[in-house]
Amino acid sequence: MDAENSAFAARGGGGGLAQLPVMLGALVAPLVWGAGSFDGANAIQLAGAALTALGFLLAIAGLVSLGSALTPFPRPLANARLRQSGVYRWVRHPIYGGLVLASLGWSLSWLSLPGLLFSVVVLLFFDRKSAFEERLLRARFPEYTGYALRVRKLLPWIY
Repeated sequence: MDAENSAFAARGGGGGLAQLPVMLGALVAPLVWGAGSFDGANAIQLAGAALTALGFLLAIAGLVSLGSALTPFPRPLANARLRQSGVYRWVRHPIYGGLVLASLGWSLSWLSLPGLLFSVVVLLFFDRKSAFEERLLRARFPEYTGYALRVRKLLPWIY
């Protein structure tokens, strides 16, 4: 393995690559196995659209809050500090949680049972990916353990 690939693996790049097919599946499954059209008068589809928007807002808030500390790798940057303010005071992994909510909402928007089932895959994937990241964060930031006891993992006030 050359140095570039070794550094990619050491920083946890495989998890970032693995999330691409997971998110692609979450996008495509409801379109293929869903209602085929959006009915603005359908309460479930409207709620799904609202949940999708809420999920994207949560993810964007996480991206913005990280600022220059944002990295596609799970290992924090050398100069990063632990974020506990902004959206991070309500949820430890707002980007992942936002993608889970958006996946669920997207599936509801298209009335897709297979999409809803795939949303569970999205939840499980990001739950495991965040668990890996949390081991790195605990090793880097001693205050992370207390933070994790106070703040939900993926979904504000829920989980």
